[in-house]
This record gives sequence, C-alpha cells and structure tokens, in this order.
Amino acid sequence: MCREGVLTGNQFAMIEVTCAIIMKDDRVLITRRSASMPHPLQWEFPGGKLKPGETPEKCLIREIREELHAEVEVEQLLPSVVHDYGDGAIKLIPFICTLESDEITLGQHSDYRWIAMEELDRYDLLEADREIIARMSV
Repeated sequence: MCREGVLTGNQFAMIEVTCAIIMKDDRVLITRRSASMPHPLQWEFPGGKLKPGETPEKCLIREIREELHAEVEVEQLLPSVVHDYGDGAIKLIPFICTLESDEITLGQHSDYRWIAMEELDRYDLLEADREIIARMSV
C-alpha cells in the first residue's frame, strides 16, 4: 500500500487506500514491503491507492492483480481507519476477501505469509493495519 501524501498548499491531502484481509481456512495473508518502498520491510495487508473515479472494490481487485498476480473475491467491507503517518493521512478501506486460486507471485513485496490472526502481533505491521486488527477483535 502506498502511504505518501499529496501536497495541496501547506497541507497533505488524505489518500484513500484499500487493503484485503484475505482469509484461507483459519489464516490471513500478510505481505512484507520491499526495502525500496515507503515504510520498508514492514508487514501489511495487501492493497493500494485508489485512482480518480475508481471504486474501492475495483481498486482492490486491480491492486491484488498487480501486487500478487492473483484474483480475489471481495466479500465484506469493514469500517475504514484514518491514520496520520506524519507526512500525511490515509483513509484505509479494508475488505474481507478470498483468493480465487492458491497461486501468489509477488510483484512489489519481498515476502508473504499465511498466519493465524493470533500471530499478527508478532509481526512489524503498519500502524493503520494494526488499527484494523484491533477493531476486528472487539
């Protein structure tokens, strides 16, 4: 997911970003950002920035194709999270999804893992992703 803000005057505009909570059996998919990405080597739920005129669902499907070379079925919208990373805020729009096949080929990330939800706290996840997890476990 892209986390940089867009400068408008003296303020950073909020960037809308989608992410996929991809479930398989009792596990969730997380991806590790590459060393050249913003927030290098941190873990996250895969997704990315909305393009102008794009719906969040279409964005997520496009981003998963680009990042994982996979197809997802979008099942449920979860409450959005707004988080300020210091250089601009994002509105993270999460969806529960399933993969339509078991094959994943990383396009931008350095690694991926299928882990139990209880294991998420063992990984250096981005702060906005942590907020989603906290809301899911309430």
